[in-house]
Amino acid sequence: MGASGSWGLALLGLSAPRVPRQLRSTWLGVAALGLAAVALGTVAWRRTRSRRRRRLQQVGTVAQLWIYPIKSCKGVSVSEAECTDMGLRCGHLRDRFWLVINEDGNMVTARQEPRLVLISLTCDNDTLTLSAAYTKDLLLPVTPPSTNPLVQCRVHGLEVQGRDCGEAAAQWITDFLKKQPCRLVHFEPHMRPRRSQLMRSRFGPNHQVAYSDASPFLVLSEASLEDLNSRIEKRVKATNFRPNIVISGCSAHAEDSWNELLIGEVALKRVMACTRCLLTTVDPDTGIMDGKEPLETLRSYRLCDPSEQSVYGKLPLFGQYFTLESSGTVKVGDPVYLLSQ
Repeated sequence: MGASGSWGLALLGLSAPRVPRQLRSTWLGVAALGLAAVALGTVAWRRTRSRRRRRLQQVGTVAQLWIYPIKSCKGVSVSEAECTDMGLRCGHLRDRFWLVINEDGNMVTARQEPRLVLISLTCDNDTLTLSAAYTKDLLLPVTPPSTNPLVQCRVHGLEVQGRDCGEAAAQWITDFLKKQPCRLVHFEPHMRPRRSQLMRSRFGPNHQVAYSDASPFLVLSEASLEDLNSRIEKRVKATNFRPNIVISGCSAHAEDSWNELLIGEVALKRVMACTRCLLTTVDPDTGIMDGKEPLETLRSYRLCDPSEQSVYGKLPLFGQYFTLESSGTVKVGDPVYLLSQ
């Protein structure tokens, strides 16, 4: 006990308890060991942090960020976005959180209705705007009224719920497509997401999406796109492939080997390549399906190794699926680092 403690006890007429010398020595030894452990821990933490920094290798720069609010519809280019477990979010807009369905509740995509790529959904404050060329805009609330019915939908055969966005939205989309009655639904936070693993076995049991095919993030490099364009007659855009994050400053298909990326505070982990289908042949500016390119050219040089045909089949690969390891915000212009293994 210190001198001030003994003095305080004396004022109260009490005497300070005498601590045996052996016990005091033990206390001092424990205290010394504790201080030594803290010091060693601090040194180890600093060395670990230093090694981690040395392991970072910049492999590119974020060139574009895309959110596709309605599945198969026009993308929204943003300068920054929050990375969540279920994809990019910018304000009220979230990636593939809206879905067009038919009367049976099955998803309707640009594979069946190519003109879907001409429909855009944007947000201003608390109001959504459905728009397309030569069509009057339709304003909608960000959140459909709770009195609107819940609908059982199917995305690639898997059941998922959606809140109906109302008669006006349904009529607007049906009139624009001019083929079959359609409705628009919205995925709400309380609804159960689809498990990515049920679509692609390489995903983990905790990976989930709303209406995306399987993955919350699709990463593509500008160099890969330029390499493809050097092989075909009519150039295509990144939006033919609907990536979320486009990276510049790397070699073609470098993304195929990026197992773990760090962008600001956001860590992303690669799961598998993205197989490409007929949707890539839809011109994002005209809504016309070519049916051949760029798919045929991709088949000539982007098929998987025969040992992985059980995973990818005979579809060409272009871009990589990633999942979230740590959340945060990404911005256009952010450096992209490769975390070494």
